[in-house]
Amino acid sequence: MTTVAVNLTHGLQPLFGTHDENIRFLEAELGVTTHVLEDALEVTGEKTSVLRVRDILNDYETLVREGNKFSQVDIKSYLRVLSEDPEVSLLKLVAASRQRSVGQKVLAPRGLNQMRYIEAMDRCDMVFGIGPAGTGKTYLAVAQAVSQLLSKQVRRIVLTRPAVEAGERLGFLPGTIQQKVDPYLRPLYDALHDMLEPDRVERLIEKNVIEIAPLAFMRGRSLNESFIILDEAQNTTVEQMKMFITRLGFGSRAVITGDVTQIDLAVGRRSGLLDAVDVLPRVEGISFQYFNDRDVVRHDLVQRVVRAYERYNQKSLFPAKGGVGHNSQPPTSTSE
Repeated sequence: MTTVAVNLTHGLQPLFGTHDENIRFLEAELGVTTHVLEDALEVTGEKTSVLRVRDILNDYETLVREGNKFSQVDIKSYLRVLSEDPEVSLLKLVAASRQRSVGQKVLAPRGLNQMRYIEAMDRCDMVFGIGPAGTGKTYLAVAQAVSQLLSKQVRRIVLTRPAVEAGERLGFLPGTIQQKVDPYLRPLYDALHDMLEPDRVERLIEKNVIEIAPLAFMRGRSLNESFIILDEAQNTTVEQMKMFITRLGFGSRAVITGDVTQIDLAVGRRSGLLDAVDVLPRVEGISFQYFNDRDVVRHDLVQRVVRAYERYNQKSLFPAKGGVGHNSQPPTSTSE
């Protein structure tokens, strides 16, 4: 057992939380005990855990001394992330989670996986964001695309989705081809209008600086100096996925998002996203980031619904009496 005394200053007191709830959280998560001395906090436990608590407290004091202010919500969120990932420091977490201005919107990652996702999009030419609805996969990808367009890192944005019918076939729907596919692309329009003024979005679309089109329109093209987003990638076929990722031209970046629990392909058709998860994880320049129910940033009920479906799917995939199901769950680790 190791014991370390961490000097206390007035700046550390908010970190303790109401009735020391944050320190109690660290004790439970890291397996340490603490004792408040006159001018220090004594931490006892396994050496690695004790030093982890010491580093968190020292980083917090440094941040407060530099003028940073944190709400209790911020502190709880940071401590949860720090307890889950021993490789992340509080200094790095706060720096990475600082707000970014994207057009008329100010964004900040909510949690470790969103932070890693944004870092991956900054660093890699191709990023896969895989996880349930409500985790910010598409929204953050559009924000990154708009940010790079406004900073002139790319010359255009291309947003695309597979138009997989969940009911009527496209040919039987009324209207022009654009009117037929617009409902499939509406989430992409919504994200754009959240970050840019509506008239500006329309001007950029008219000038073809922003292109929103179904995946079939990508065939035969080579996209240079573009930020390309493929949304709902779980509904691509293997052939479509290969076609899409080979469209990447010079100076371009691609983000591919999808939820492997919501595949709408016909029975017997393998998802191109699942195929990519098997084929591409070790390819240099490609990053896979996985999200789970804890990353859902919608209503709390959405988190509970996602967990319920995950439990149900696990029972279906792994029957109790020795049956064999196809495991479509992605690995839990991040391949950078």
